[in-house]
Amino acid sequence: MRAGAGTLRGMSAVHDERAAVGLAPTELLIGGEWRAAREGARFSVEDPATGEPLAEVADAAAADGRAALDAAVAAAPAWAATSPRERSALLRRAYDAMLGRAEELAVLMTLEMGKPLADSRGEIAYAADFLLWYSEEAVRGDGRIARAPNGASTVLAFKQPVGPCVLITPWNFPAAMVTRKLAPALAAGCTAVLKPAELTPLSALAIARILEQAGAPPGVVNLVPTTRPGEVIAPLIADPRTRKLSFTGSTEVGKLLLRQAADNVLRVSMELGGNAPFVVFADADLDAAVEGAVFAKLRNIGEACTAANRFYVERAVAEEFQGRLAERLGAMRIGRGLDPGVEVGPLIDADAVAKVERIVADAVGRGGRALTGGERLGGPGHFYPPTVLGDVPADAAPFTEEIFGPVAPVAAFAGEGEAIARANDTPYGLVAYLYTRDLDRAVRVAEALETGMIGLNQPLISNVGAPFGGIKWSGIGREGGPEGLEEYLETKYVALYRPPR
Repeated sequence: MRAGAGTLRGMSAVHDERAAVGLAPTELLIGGEWRAAREGARFSVEDPATGEPLAEVADAAAADGRAALDAAVAAAPAWAATSPRERSALLRRAYDAMLGRAEELAVLMTLEMGKPLADSRGEIAYAADFLLWYSEEAVRGDGRIARAPNGASTVLAFKQPVGPCVLITPWNFPAAMVTRKLAPALAAGCTAVLKPAELTPLSALAIARILEQAGAPPGVVNLVPTTRPGEVIAPLIADPRTRKLSFTGSTEVGKLLLRQAADNVLRVSMELGGNAPFVVFADADLDAAVEGAVFAKLRNIGEACTAANRFYVERAVAEEFQGRLAERLGAMRIGRGLDPGVEVGPLIDADAVAKVERIVADAVGRGGRALTGGERLGGPGHFYPPTVLGDVPADAAPFTEEIFGPVAPVAAFAGEGEAIARANDTPYGLVAYLYTRDLDRAVRVAEALETGMIGLNQPLISNVGAPFGGIKWSGIGREGGPEGLEEYLETKYVALYRPPR
């Protein structure tokens, strides 16, 4: 381990891990019943900090996926006909229940995903907020009435639920991505088949139980964990009864799903990969920029599509910025997420560590310098220390790939034009971070950046009331805010005849 790379903490805090794991059923949820997979298969969910198994979960096959869609289709008419107030009340009850079990849910998330407990607590609060937000949005569906321009009819435009939805969530935010999709779907009057990531299904299973106990009718929410996602999901996408597909995950998989969805002309929402630039101008508040960089890089151990991936700093302050960033990251505590004082947990699996190692090796091989970190940690678990790379050339892997780990590559730029050009030099366009005290510059650069979201002098952009999403290869559609509800609604227009007077 390089000097300043941090220390691996070995102390264990006292948490009721068994009770937390017990929150999550381990069977499939289909038509209101928790049932075994038809083939009887199960798979193991492991703690990435230790490699030890946490639970054995039912492993759905294609027949289970079809049964889940059958249940969603059967439940759809009655659920669509429920009053907005009923749907609102259900989501509010689920919100209250999530808050009541927040600590156990946070421990469960840390166990299966690895993030520090403080991060898990924040995610549980964020996940619950989607239930609250859409409980309020459920009763605010709008439409319009207008007289046709020729005066011969009245235009009635109103919203109806899209219909049965297939929702696919990732492993890195195993609670928030579930509620960010399920809450607006239920608020709109849609039923759903949810497939959580096989690496982290326990949080989704626990939330499904909460929704069931809050009063979700049988078939409204169906859950099919599986290690064979292609086998299970492809037939659902091809089924003409499916009317909506929402996916959060890699761009590679998203493109495949888009091709499959085209044959059925599905409504599609895609939140895909990112390659977020973090741009710091010389006039920025450097203290705020460094602290913002720490958060934007290390939130969720860097395993986030919104994580700052490329750091571009104006030459006059580049050395100071990267030195201060290296000092902060090098002092962070590394260890199992449930241990006291831990700020950086393990990566999700061995493949994630290998990817980060390859990216760092490419940067160093091309002339970059590891200012802190730069080598994997020994011992059990999938740990890699926070790493700052200086003098990274533009064509090195850290600038051309999504890192998905605790590595911060830094490069200097000479002026505003170069900063914009380098920030936009990617097929991705999810989020960018911009630090400057010059308001005119902030507006100019924000308008020029090719991203769906911008953090201006702040590192946190996630907000339940805001439209989350990207452009280019980073996705289609938006989640969160009123826009998130619209993704699950169709507009119907009625031309009402107006007899002449």
